[in-house]
Amino acid sequence: MLQPGDKAPPFSLPNADMERVTLDRFLGQRNLVIYFYPKDDTPGCTMEALDFTDLESEFDALATDIVGISRDTCISHGAFRDKYGLTVQLLADTEGEACEAYHVWREKEVRGEKRMGIVRSTFIVDRDGVVRHALYDVKPKGHAAEMLELVRSL
Repeated sequence: MLQPGDKAPPFSLPNADMERVTLDRFLGQRNLVIYFYPKDDTPGCTMEALDFTDLESEFDALATDIVGISRDTCISHGAFRDKYGLTVQLLADTEGEACEAYHVWREKEVRGEKRMGIVRSTFIVDRDGVVRHALYDVKPKGHAAEMLELVRSL
């Protein structure tokens, strides 16, 4: 698992518009909140995405960008974004490389059945590419507001 002080693993993933987004794009300029979520258009993931969208201008005022990452496709992300008017960038990690690098792809038990999936997790990365906060197995309700407070404390 990643710890505060670790270098953030690099990524290069397409967004809902199929444009490549890399970690390097943010380095030296802005902080970055990277949140990993299990599935587009599910109740908890929708709540979390809407909350981050609602607070995006406050994050922006703190020179902080937000990206959400799941294993869904660019097409799924586009439909999810458009259905709910989301403004945060959603990145498609269909191969699971970023999920593995950030240690969020794990065996989970859902309704008594064990299977692999994304553990809802969030990382706050500073301008130097250093992980300042690494939170695994978070709950979606109120999570975006909690992340905003952590960014304010940087």
